[in-house]
Amino acid sequence: MKNLKQKAEEFLDSDTTATNITKVTLAIIAVGGLLAVGAVAPNLVQLLKDYTRAKQYSPKQFQKSYYNLKFTGFIEIKTNRQGKSFVCLTKKGERKLESLDLDDLVIAKPKKWDGKWRVLIFDLPVRFKKAREAFRWKIKDLGFRQLQKSVWIYPYPCGEELVFIAEFFNVTNYIEILTVEKILSEVELKKHFGLK
Repeated sequence: MKNLKQKAEEFLDSDTTATNITKVTLAIIAVGGLLAVGAVAPNLVQLLKDYTRAKQYSPKQFQKSYYNLKFTGFIEIKTNRQGKSFVCLTKKGERKLESLDLDDLVIAKPKKWDGKWRVLIFDLPVRFKKAREAFRWKIKDLGFRQLQKSVWIYPYPCGEELVFIAEFFNVTNYIEILTVEKILSEVELKKHFGLK
């Protein structure tokens, strides 16, 4: 299991997906450890040049992002016994950083379709309303097509990705993934997914 720092480093070294400056700044703070408040800007600028994702932003943008993160409670300033102040992630900031994998998640499409359909069924209790909405939004974002209220379909292998999403939202017990070879509305679905 990767720790938060390892995930942040991998994220910063990758240039495969788009991102935003908030996540990049959080990741830099996580990787750089605790930064001295009096040297926040120089330290950030020093760390920026080492990572692919950071190069698309200017030091001024990072400075603004830093103050926004502080204002919204994603980072905080702590003082050690020697009276030196440091910047670190709050629990809220750590949770935001942990969502990097989810935000960057994609389903690899094989060169040739295997002719099978992946059907996702989920039935989340009312107490999981927010998780249900977020879960539904993410599978829609990944390209799933809705068949019925809580039934979605996709043509490519995606079991690992779906389990990861379900675990992230803590709803694994409420989903089922089926692989089927025939489906009534197959002609329409093939057209939707651009399959032959």
